[in-house]
Amino acid sequence: MFDLLRQKQVMLICAAAITCIVSVPTEAGKVVVRKSSEPFDAFAVRDQVLREHEWRQALRMQQQINILQSLPIGCIPMVRPYAYYSCAGNFYRPYQYQNNELYIQIDPLDSESPSLNK
Repeated sequence: MFDLLRQKQVMLICAAAITCIVSVPTEAGKVVVRKSSEPFDAFAVRDQVLREHEWRQALRMQQQINILQSLPIGCIPMVRPYAYYSCAGNFYRPYQYQNNELYIQIDPLDSESPSLNK
């Protein structure tokens, strides 16, 4: 009798433990659902994610980050390899932070990059 009661208690404890494990909420990444009729370029998304990752890595490597709320007068917008501004020998990349556009100083790039003015 005691063995049967003990077995029932163990089974109830195991059932309760399994229920707790299964009912723990889990989080997944962002899920996007698209219609099959909508055009979608997975390679372009992959490339964009890669560029953003490289940008974050480059910021981590900089010793000092110079952030501006507005650009100096006379800056030239550039488009390659990404959108940035050339300002009297300094280069700034736009960055969205809390619905405000800031400009982060970046390392000098190739002088062959075309500007928007050309």
